[in-house]
Amino acid sequence: MSEHILLVEDEVNLAEFLEMELTSEGYIVSVAHDGVTGLMLARKSNPDLAILDWMLPSLTGLELCRRLRATKTKIPIILLTAKHEVSSRVMGLDAGADDYLIKPFKLEELLARIRAHLRRSVEKDKRHLLIFEDLILNRKTHEVFRGNRAIELTVKEFDLLEYLMSNPHQIFTRNQILEQVWGYDFVADSNVIEVYVRYLRLKLEKNDEKRLIHTVRGIGYVLDVSKH
Repeated sequence: MSEHILLVEDEVNLAEFLEMELTSEGYIVSVAHDGVTGLMLARKSNPDLAILDWMLPSLTGLELCRRLRATKTKIPIILLTAKHEVSSRVMGLDAGADDYLIKPFKLEELLARIRAHLRRSVEKDKRHLLIFEDLILNRKTHEVFRGNRAIELTVKEFDLLEYLMSNPHQIFTRNQILEQVWGYDFVADSNVIEVYVRYLRLKLEKNDEKRLIHTVRGIGYVLDVSKH
């Protein structure tokens, strides 16, 4: 998956040059020429990294940075500015920027910083991932993939899959699943687990993929590559 970069720069020629170079590097690039549009794009597109010019019309890059951080976004933010003063760098970092590049700058340096920040961001995100075979669950974004196929799950389907993926190869009884996923004790005539396991299997095996959630007769369920 190509990383998505938001570029907010009011110098049109520079913005076009950077967009062309970033695109040639394989990034998906969204461009805005003022702060308000940049803020709207950031909220709409959820980029992986933002490059903000300091001096922007309608909303400065510094204020845009503050507003993005106020939304709890953790994406890396690089500020571009002609300001050389140490106090300006401090202001930028205090506003929530991760990096600061002074104009004019070398393209190679910007690209190197982008790679470094995206690499660190990916490493942080890995802590939110559960992976089993070709099944990937992201606890942070609530996304689930089987290979390259995105799978839409309800909240309870996600919770059940997360519970099973947290301890693969471990057999869970129906009581354990009810207590941990539904939060109440087992009800003798309840078939809620069977129903949700069936929902999950239909979605996970939509394209005839290998079964991963297996029934262990008389006990419960297990996430495994083969039936126990």
